[in-house]
Amino acid sequence: MSPRSAISLRELSFEWPDGTVALHEVNGTFTTGRTGLVGSNGAGKSTLLRLIAGELTPTSGRVETAGDVGYLPQTLTLARSATIAQLLGIDRVLDALRAIESGDVDERHFDAVGDDWDIEARADEALHEIGFSAAELDRHVGQVSGGEAMLIAVTGLRLRRTPVTLLDEPTNNLDRSTRAKLAGFVDTWPGTLVIVSHDLELLEHMDSTAELHAGTIEVFGGPYSAWREHQEQEQAAATQAARSAQQALRVEKRQRVEAETKLARRERTAKKTQKDGGIPKILAGARASKAQGSAGSMRTTLDDKVRAAQAAVDAADARVRQEQHIHLNLPDPDVPRGRRLAELHDRDHTVVIQGPERVALTGPNGAGKSTLVQQLVSGTEAIDGRPYGTLLTDRVGYLPQRLDGLDDSASAVDNVRAVAPGTPPGDIRNQLARLLLRGNSADRPVSTLSGGERFRVSLAKLLLAEPPAQLLILDEPTNNLDIASVEQLTEALDSYRGALLVVSHDNAFLARIGIDTHVGLGMDGRIHRGRKPEE
Repeated sequence: MSPRSAISLRELSFEWPDGTVALHEVNGTFTTGRTGLVGSNGAGKSTLLRLIAGELTPTSGRVETAGDVGYLPQTLTLARSATIAQLLGIDRVLDALRAIESGDVDERHFDAVGDDWDIEARADEALHEIGFSAAELDRHVGQVSGGEAMLIAVTGLRLRRTPVTLLDEPTNNLDRSTRAKLAGFVDTWPGTLVIVSHDLELLEHMDSTAELHAGTIEVFGGPYSAWREHQEQEQAAATQAARSAQQALRVEKRQRVEAETKLARRERTAKKTQKDGGIPKILAGARASKAQGSAGSMRTTLDDKVRAAQAAVDAADARVRQEQHIHLNLPDPDVPRGRRLAELHDRDHTVVIQGPERVALTGPNGAGKSTLVQQLVSGTEAIDGRPYGTLLTDRVGYLPQRLDGLDDSASAVDNVRAVAPGTPPGDIRNQLARLLLRGNSADRPVSTLSGGERFRVSLAKLLLAEPPAQLLILDEPTNNLDIASVEQLTEALDSYRGALLVVSHDNAFLARIGIDTHVGLGMDGRIHRGRKPEE
């Protein structure tokens, strides 16, 4: 391992139990410093991080790291029963300290503590930076927002100070202020840091950008914007090279056809001359034999040129990336303009959502946005003093922030059939293919899919349900999506003709899906229509 190499991948391959290949003979190196790892959903980014972290065992090949590895998975917030101490990764040390303090001098407690006798004080100091304290170490994840849970987990990794740290989509659920805090952590992070993210602002804090594409890792020295500019230049050059190669192939094929035409003329002329008795038979035979040899040599040369030109086309085409787009045929949910679909209430105001309006619910972490939409969907009784919602239609699709509405043991096809039992399986497969879930991805257990693929299964359940939803409620829908998939999500929502209520901190995404109205929820529990709240 070279001196600056923190992670080395050697012929690394991994297959899922059903035989699906996730990674095949990947070679690459991550150097010290901060690296942003990008690539399309399904390329294997999260699987690669799990292999590096030791959570998965390679089918073949190996991973070498410069010391212990800290790891933040993108599915962190699914563990609602975890405590803040567990999120920080210090629960075992705290338990050992408390046992020792109670008089238990078992050696295993001292081994668990190691050099971390001041861990509670350090945890308290770190938690204060993000608005918590050591007094809250026994609280559960379900009692804090998704963004707060993510920031607590990142704080825990800083406390542990491992030589190598891996973060998988760390900005999921974070509002503007907590994203700024995370960026500050990243700027001062000790050791090696590898981040998988679709957050363009966070990727600008990276020293390097690595792309996992078609089973290879290529590292570019610079942040995402510089890498993207480099990629666009490369793709422009590749596209031009492909055009030139195609033109050269057409020229070679045309010359091959012209040559055959000339050879055919010569052969007809020679036969006519011989038939007319213009030259002796022996001389005519010799000329014919010579002409055949010359024609064969010319054909071989021209065929070689055509084959070489075709090989150049194939090589040039391989460098050009084909962007995938979502094209859905969705049924009309039949939402008349002005039809009242839901109401949001605080102590003094009521905000009406009507068809086919597109509404963004925004506000700081901890204000209760997810709690509000959960209460709206479940129809549970409102709690005094808190904002609450009322549904005025029973045709509602809900995408929770934690993506916990799927049957992980079932396939994508079976998950969709559960909400669309009258739709033929072939039609479901066709629609899933238009959502870029094809072949094995549609048949594998959902538990083996990437975060972006899981999201598209959840989206399919909403968009393909029978009868179609008149109101879609999406809670942080761009979480776990790569940059290309965010674009694909906007394309899918473009086809939807019902009303939308979207909880999101991604202002660029909100602008792209054509939000009509912003509804802000403040920390004081007040709802403000028509303006963006301060975060």
